[in-house]
Amino acid sequence: MEMTMRSYPNEWVSESIMYRQGVGGGYSGKSHRLTKEEQGDYHYTIGPYSSPVLKISPGDQVVVDTADAFEGKIKSESDKPTEILEMPWLNPQCGPILIEGAEKGDTIAVHIEEMIPRGDQPRGTCCMIPEFGALTGTNYTATLNDPLPERVRKINLDEENVYWSERVTLPYKPHIGTLSCSPEIDSINSLTPDSHGGNMDLPDMGPGTITYLPVRSKGARLFIGDAHACQGDGEVCGVAVEYATTTTITVDLIKDWTIEWPRLEADDFIMAIGSTRPLEDATRIAYRELIRWMVSDYGYDQWDAYMMLSQCGKVRLGNFVDPKYTVGAAVSKKYIFS
Repeated sequence: MEMTMRSYPNEWVSESIMYRQGVGGGYSGKSHRLTKEEQGDYHYTIGPYSSPVLKISPGDQVVVDTADAFEGKIKSESDKPTEILEMPWLNPQCGPILIEGAEKGDTIAVHIEEMIPRGDQPRGTCCMIPEFGALTGTNYTATLNDPLPERVRKINLDEENVYWSERVTLPYKPHIGTLSCSPEIDSINSLTPDSHGGNMDLPDMGPGTITYLPVRSKGARLFIGDAHACQGDGEVCGVAVEYATTTTITVDLIKDWTIEWPRLEADDFIMAIGSTRPLEDATRIAYRELIRWMVSDYGYDQWDAYMMLSQCGKVRLGNFVDPKYTVGAAVSKKYIFS
């Protein structure tokens, strides 16, 4: 197949790890379209047993139609989530997408290029679901208090703004809530993040960034879904502005670059991501993995990196509402490359 040089909308990508180390770095192969019809049934578990819907080569582009976290079932503000939704059938995933040549011990790079609201009059959905969220009792935080009330908010949006109310307009800051490769043997529900990726709900994971995911099964088996038009740190009520998108990604393969947890690269920082409970242990994982990255790839002494991050490290809270919590630990590239 004839390869042509990719003109990336984000100029910094030509200096990225994906570009420099990827099998297809800097080149564009085929562009694939994964529509709702071609996807068929969405997946609610992430694992090695579901049938792939697409096979691509490193460097290929995929334009994928993602559904919202409720698969479009909440249609009006008068709907009650408990009457419409069935746990655990939430957070539908597109895929799995096989990447040619991906084997255990490799890493997949996913460059999110663009996220466009899907639909003639796109709207997002936010809601309160009983026993779900950070400030209520849940199955994991048992209390005798009554659940918080059910409430649904439908929000108009476009590629510039999220029109929360007549009083408040929020910026359109899209990101992918759930992105992952398959675990090696387990099939994990799509609401739970872990070292494979999953439902990290990290607001930085949007257009113009590259996410690196560990490959643990042949072909990597990439899953993607749960797009958010905007979200605050922590996703405190348990739900962002959930919406359907047409999302464009470029997927590359980095051979023999073995990572244990997801990583993220932007134009001005690198970030390591950890997910577990309690929240402080998720933060420990993220900082440990960031230190290991600085040592292995950037020539830092472990203890120097440890002490330096105490002065300039940044922490991003993904979610602290899911079965496991997610934290990203980041450092500016101006210190990494100094």
